[in-house]
Formats: sequence, C-alpha cells, structure tokens
Amino acid sequence: MTTAPTLLWFRRDLRLRDHPALDAAAQQGPVTALFVLDQVLLAADAGPRTAYLYRTLRALDEDLRSHGGRLTVRRGRPANVVPHLAKEIGASAVHVSEDFAPYGTARDARVERSLGDVPLVRTGSPYAVSPGQVRKQDGGPFKVFTPFYRAWSDRGWHSPSRSSPSLVDWHPVDGIDIPHDPVTSVELPDAGEAAAHKRWEAFLCNDIDGYKNDRDRPDLDSSSHLSPHLKFGTIHPRTMLADLGKDGEAYRRQLCWREFYAAVLHHWPSSAHEYFLPAMKQMRYDTGKRADDRFAAWQRGVTGYPIVDAGMRQLSATGWMHNRVRLIVASFLVKDLHLEWTLGAKHFMDHLIDGDLANNQHGWQWAAGTGTDAAPYFRIFNPVTQAKKFDPDGDYVRRWVPELKSLSAKQIHEPWALDEPPEDYPGRIVDHDTERKESLARYQAIR
Repeated sequence: MTTAPTLLWFRRDLRLRDHPALDAAAQQGPVTALFVLDQVLLAADAGPRTAYLYRTLRALDEDLRSHGGRLTVRRGRPANVVPHLAKEIGASAVHVSEDFAPYGTARDARVERSLGDVPLVRTGSPYAVSPGQVRKQDGGPFKVFTPFYRAWSDRGWHSPSRSSPSLVDWHPVDGIDIPHDPVTSVELPDAGEAAAHKRWEAFLCNDIDGYKNDRDRPDLDSSSHLSPHLKFGTIHPRTMLADLGKDGEAYRRQLCWREFYAAVLHHWPSSAHEYFLPAMKQMRYDTGKRADDRFAAWQRGVTGYPIVDAGMRQLSATGWMHNRVRLIVASFLVKDLHLEWTLGAKHFMDHLIDGDLANNQHGWQWAAGTGTDAAPYFRIFNPVTQAKKFDPDGDYVRRWVPELKSLSAKQIHEPWALDEPPEDYPGRIVDHDTERKESLARYQAIR
C-alpha cells in the first residue's frame, strides 16, 4: 500500500537543514514542498524585500531539485490554495513551522478550518524558543529584556536537527514560475541557505572575537549581516547558538533581542501598530508642512547631521542599516523632529530587506521611549556625541556622505561649526540641544 504524501508549506523557513517541520513531514510520508504567494503579505512588502524573497525561493528550488524535489509555487489566499493542493495530492497532513505574528496566527487558523479533516501540524518555529514559552515565575510575560534574557538562557533550546534532505522521499508537483524580481536599485546580498551558512562561517572566522567591542562601530562593518537570512529562515537561530557554544555572549544577546520582541508581539499583538505605553500617545507631536518637510529631509538623508544622513542613505542604497545607526536615526526622528515613531517604522518597513514586524516595530518603540524600556523617554541620543564615539575617524560618514569626504575626523561630525561649511551639504534643520529640551518639556507635560 502506497503511503499518502504530506504537504510541507514553507513560510519563514526557506531552508532544508535544521528544519523540524520538514523532519515531521518526512517521517509521515513523501513530501510535497509548497510556497504560497500571499498577496496580503506581498502588498505589505518593500520592492527590495520582495526581490530578495524571490531570489531566496529560487535558491530553495535549486536545493530541492538537487535532492529530487521541486518547490511548488502557487498564488492566492492560503485558505484556498493550501486545502486545494492538499486535496489534489491526497495529503495526509499539512506541516508548517508555527507562526506567532498576528497575521500569521489568524491566517493559519483560517487554513486549518478550511482543511477540514486534514490536520495542520505545527512543528518548530523561526525562533530558538517559541514565543510564549519564556515566562516569569508567576506565569506572566516579560516586559523588560534583561530578565527575559536570563530566563531564556536558563530555559535553553533544542540542539539543531541533523536530518538530511537527501533522505527525504520528495513528491514533486507542478506550480507556477517564481516571479521576476521587482525593479530595484538596491544591491541585494546573496540569497539562500548556502549563502547564509557561508556568511555565518565568515563571521565566526573573522568577526566574532571582536564583536563585543566593535558591534556598535558602523565604520568597522563588524556586523554579521545575517538579519535578512533570519528574516526568511535560510538559517535557524538554534544552529547559530549551537555554533556559538559558551562563547559569543554579546552576539547571543542580540539573537535574544529578536526572540524577546517576538514574544512581546505575541503577548501584545496590538503593539505592532499601537503604543506599547498608551500614555505616550498623548505626547504632542508635530504635524503640518514644516513637519512634513523635516520628515522628507530625514527620509532623503539631508538633515545636516552627518551620522543621521549616512544611515538614511545607507538604507536607501542597500536595504539595510547598521543597528547602532538605526537607534540614532530613530531617536532623531522622534526626539529632535518630534514626529511619531509610526512614520519612521513604516519607512523602515518600506525599505529594509530584513524588515521583520516584531523587530522593527518594537525596536522603534524602544528608541522612541514608547515601548519596553525601564526608563524610556529620558534616553535622547545626541547625534554628534554618538557619531564621535562610534565613528571616531568619520569613515562611515565619508562612505555615505561624499560631500564631506575631504573633512578631517575633528570636523566631519559638525560641519556647521566650520568657518566655511561645505556648500553642497545642507545646514542643520534643527538644533539638537534646543530640541532635546523641547522633548523633555513635552514629556513632562503628560506625566
């Protein structure tokens, strides 16, 4: 008697190794690999991010074909597409990595209802420890990172799966072609599982030892650049945690921030778009033409503050921005320009290749003083002192703001202080010291 096939529905797990849902599907029968082009998600994705997704899908399809499989791509609403294909192949079950984001949770519930008697089997997730599993002793969720990190570390995580895709009995089914990449001027990084592991191995060999001291230095480019791969699941965080072993504490904390924000979003789904601290919505924010003009200057990287402009130009050119600079530009938008964090969060999601709802929204809320932070609004980054500390020679600014490349390290972060400022670089649109006092006054008004 022939064993009925199973359907593996890929989402944020576009790899074949260390894949618990694939292992579960393969143990049950021959596996048909599916990816659904969900128009709801694609409509919310930036052009560069969609282009990177398509490249990742092509890499996954090539990997599948090398092992006797094929990626079946279908377009439409998952609640229609998944049950239709399950019926088409006579699937005994549909296997997925569990999704904990608001849209993904609701989508999977709809698919599960539409499947009827065919079970939707959830195994694993995009996280080392799935959201909801790390809790305080009283059973409640954490709102602050440091105690979450301690509990997360104490709880631990499973070792990576050692199964091989070459041992899977694949059941290929025809689908549509993977679409052509949207037109983008962004220089996209290499995509796919092999590229993820190559990038990770290079980081372990070259940068991990200095990561603790250098991770905040955008001029040194010591970041791992794994965030796009984590976004699309071409490498699993527990694979990375296993390679780190007992070392790499600073990097392990960064992986945990991703898990923390996913947990926060899971417990407070409205925080994707609403203020985590509702009282902060009462803050007076600027609107009108002047505010719009300042927002446009921030978007284009022409604020007159070199470190801010360098970050915004890096985002436009590469679809990525150094994490320290993300904090600087976010603080500048909310606390120097007095604009709502939601404007900046949307701009980031419109441009980031690694745009992840939980990470992006809660990173913005943290920087804006409206999120998970024990002493939120008093942290106001001075863009000049931040630049001098983390880009001391000005190399990062020179790379992205060529109008200032001839300036010395002493001059480059405060070009307005020169007797003859560069003619082709704009003056400051605001004075930081003045706006810092204004931000604190506005905060005091709602306390």
